[in-house]
Amino acid sequence: MVEIWTNQILQGVLLGGLYALFAIGLSLSVGVMRFVNIAHGDLIVMISFVLLSLTGGLGLPTLAAVAIVIPISFVGGYLLQRLLLQRVLGKDVLSIILVTFGLSIVIQNALQGVYGADIRKVGGGAIETATIPLSGNINVGVLPLVIFISATLLIWLLDLLLYRSRIGARIRAVSDSVATADLVGLRSARIYAIAMAIVGATMAISAGFMAIWTNFDPTSGPSRLLIAFEAVVLGGLGNLWGTLIGGIIIGVAQAVGAQFDAAWQVLAGHIVFLAIFLTRPQGLFPKY
Repeated sequence: MVEIWTNQILQGVLLGGLYALFAIGLSLSVGVMRFVNIAHGDLIVMISFVLLSLTGGLGLPTLAAVAIVIPISFVGGYLLQRLLLQRVLGKDVLSIILVTFGLSIVIQNALQGVYGADIRKVGGGAIETATIPLSGNINVGVLPLVIFISATLLIWLLDLLLYRSRIGARIRAVSDSVATADLVGLRSARIYAIAMAIVGATMAISAGFMAIWTNFDPTSGPSRLLIAFEAVVLGGLGNLWGTLIGGIIIGVAQAVGAQFDAAWQVLAGHIVFLAIFLTRPQGLFPKY
């Protein structure tokens, strides 16, 4: 019994790494640009379908496809901010919600029109089934472990970028006060676009891992957004390390819930989120 529960909690922790990857980009959007991108999950799913086309249609290896998609997503995030989101950013909360909600609907319908409504998955090869035995009946999947390590490494790199680099200092300055940043010569629109480009790159990384580990379809975006949003809120707005902890909490809650009943898997995560949010609405590790 102890081994069973230990294994479930361990699997939940590793699942939290994937959830943290979903949430990293959203955490940057909320922490830097101070808005919730309703289309965040749909953009991740769209990138996953692009990876599907590159691997299935063109026959590229999965790693090569991800390497191609990351710079494309970086540029795409920059253009999305400059050409669309910047036009409504800072006006009022409703405007940005409506625009990103509309973008979400457009992406979902476009994906259904091109790919259909079938559930898809990108093949990852031997890494999908490879495991590392620890003790007894406890095994760690190589893919979940790689995802968790990647999430931790990505958060560490982004933390260095934001707090140890010149562009990071500029991003934080614009986040603190757009008017003051513009007054001292920082071009806030360009800084926002660079921040969104970074978000785009994180989306591509999370899409690559998601496409290999789990199934997806054109309507999967809202469920990914919900998980990401819960992880960000639990960790504390703008706190990347807190986002990782939030993802782990949700992953463990789902794993424990599934141990009682498969129908409780997703619900358990939502219940734990609500319980923590009611006691600490500012999150566990708020920065602002």
